[in-house]
Amino acid sequence: MKIVIVGPGAIGSLFAAHLARKNTDAEVTLFDKSPERAEALRKSGISVEGVSGKWQIKTTVETDLRAFEGCELVMLCVKSYDTKPAIEKIKRAIPESAYVLTLQNGVGNIENISEAIGQERVIAGITNEGATLIEAGRVRHAGRGETVIGKPDGKIPVEMRRIRELFNASGLETRISRDIHGLIWSKLIINAGINALTGITRLANGKLLEFEGSRNILRDAVTEAVKVAKRKRIKLAYDDPLAKVESVCESTAANISSMLQDILRKKKTEVDYINGVIVRQAQSMGIPSPVNRMLLDLIKTIESSYEYMVA
Repeated sequence: MKIVIVGPGAIGSLFAAHLARKNTDAEVTLFDKSPERAEALRKSGISVEGVSGKWQIKTTVETDLRAFEGCELVMLCVKSYDTKPAIEKIKRAIPESAYVLTLQNGVGNIENISEAIGQERVIAGITNEGATLIEAGRVRHAGRGETVIGKPDGKIPVEMRRIRELFNASGLETRISRDIHGLIWSKLIINAGINALTGITRLANGKLLEFEGSRNILRDAVTEAVKVAKRKRIKLAYDDPLAKVESVCESTAANISSMLQDILRKKKTEVDYINGVIVRQAQSMGIPSPVNRMLLDLIKTIESSYEYMVA
């Protein structure tokens, strides 16, 4: 299977490295919008360290749309705010028989991709693999976790089973779900409770539970998010969402969330696709969401004021 991974960030690099390392059945290409970074990646390859060991592998890196010729799967691993421009740029280069898989954070990516290429070609997913991009081409595999994929319409085509088999053969534990929307919202609730709060406090995930103030905010943010999900009649993947979020904090105690990583690098975050989703959905249904609104406003303030921050 010819696979093109769009975006050499933490997850894109981790999946590219694993697929290229262990799969004789996978032909992997990284697609990068930056010619300079692409050239550096060609020379250095991808270096992985962490729970899967310490190793390095060369992989094909392209910036030309011809990279998509003959591909069977496109993995979109860009930030959620880049989904629309990315899919618009590449959609005409993607073969009509190819699927596009999103493993991105937040809600809204399925809709943006479907609008560009049609929902029948979209596979959605979540991954709980922990990855931190130390620098371009160097990724820390911070923790193992399950990857779940599914079609928005609940169907399971043969190609999706092939993807599952390839991922599993690469050491990336993967299963298929008929209710991917419920799983995406389940992860959204976890991210809504953790990510923005780590970005504001600059604490690792586990530390959020050690302080009364951050613990209270986390619980309130999750409670608001769950109310929205229930009103939308979304079936969550766990009976006690708050207990699940707290257990994720504990199991990923040393992890630096993706949002905190963005803030430490003074980059734009995905808060609009996480807490912002909760706020907008709550507002449309008349549900108060003051804590998620506060988290959203504080992260947006941080994003807008990097140049004024006191060191």
